[in-house]
Amino acid sequence: MKRTHPGELREIVAANIRRFRKERGISQQDFAYDIEMDRTYFGGIERGERNVSIDNIERIANGLQISPYVLLMKPDLQA
Repeated sequence: MKRTHPGELREIVAANIRRFRKERGISQQDFAYDIEMDRTYFGGIERGERNVSIDNIERIANGLQISPYVLLMKPDLQA
């Protein structure tokens, strides 16, 4: 059966990326440039519209200077 809507994990990843990026005071455009990712693609990830690959999760986490697994955790479970 094909899913017609994104899963909860995609929403969690998107929200975490947005939160960590904003905490660092970096615009989407500047952050995407820093991690060598297309700005519109990155924006789609951050809005939960894109099904981001594990390689890009690693790239984003490295840019945010956090461990990749943190992006997969619900905010209430993060230390």
